[in-house]
Amino acid sequence: MKPKAILIDTSDNVATAFQDLKAGDSVTVSLEGKEVTTTLTQDIPFGHKFALADIALNEPVLKYGEAIGLAIRDINAGQHVHIHNMESQKGRGDK
Repeated sequence: MKPKAILIDTSDNVATAFQDLKAGDSVTVSLEGKEVTTTLTQDIPFGHKFALADIALNEPVLKYGEAIGLAIRDINAGQHVHIHNMESQKGRGDK
């Protein structure tokens, strides 16, 4: 059975969808003994991220074991994580 999503690093607070996912889907990701099950609260398009845990305003969004951006509003577990609620800190040129 093909996994619905992937967890890339055990410290990540987001996972990436391997297929289009629907609100209400229960998604389990696992890596190196860490297993997290999240019920999606929004539709998640293929290739997009969703929160595995609550991420507060200004907290880092973690993928690949490092911060890829900051939450620009509170993000609840199961929500879509994208440019509407996260600001990338990569490649900005002002840091």
